[in-house]
Amino acid sequence: MIRIHQEGFRILLQTLIGLGIINALVNWLSDLAWLENSVLVLSLIVYLLVLQFFRNPRRYPPQGEDIVIAPADGKIVAIEEIEESEYFKKKMLQISIFMSPLNVHVNRYPVSGNVTYSQYHAGAYLVAWHPKSSTLNERTAVVVKTPNGVEVMHKQIAGAVARRIINYAKPGSKAIQGADCGFIRFGSRVDIVLPLDANILVKVGDKARGGEQILAELK
Repeated sequence: MIRIHQEGFRILLQTLIGLGIINALVNWLSDLAWLENSVLVLSLIVYLLVLQFFRNPRRYPPQGEDIVIAPADGKIVAIEEIEESEYFKKKMLQISIFMSPLNVHVNRYPVSGNVTYSQYHAGAYLVAWHPKSSTLNERTAVVVKTPNGVEVMHKQIAGAVARRIINYAKPGSKAIQGADCGFIRFGSRVDIVLPLDANILVKVGDKARGGEQILAELK
């Protein structure tokens, strides 16, 4: 049984109605059985593609105050030291995960704690793997303070195709590790910003599994 994310309900209904209208018009205007069957098959393929995009599989996150889990499915494209200028104002470690249109697009909290910062930024739509997409693209930035007092940031970054970022995190709210924190439509990137002394447990090229895979340990 495919679980569907709440962000997909309206779009799936609109897609179903639109495809139904197209098929009804083709059947009404054409007497060609091959054309009617072709449109029906194409419609089913389109609907299944949209359906798989909004899938929301169950994940079973490991729990721990000192571990950071992947906030998204995708490929780890960068692990680097950065000068974080928005919130921390100092050097930090950043892990970047690229989400293709075929990945699960649910975003999940990498740590548990209190949301201390949540900000939306309008911006450009560079391809998500561009080095400057983290600072120039449309994005959100969320900081969660763990029970041990360590603050971890995650950023949802729009890409050339993704034009809709949904962020559920509100300042003062509780974050639960592995729980939904947002959604990005049609492929993009998620960055995780950690203290310099964090112990990174993944490498560039690894496949991330959102809500389950441990990316790093905090000290």
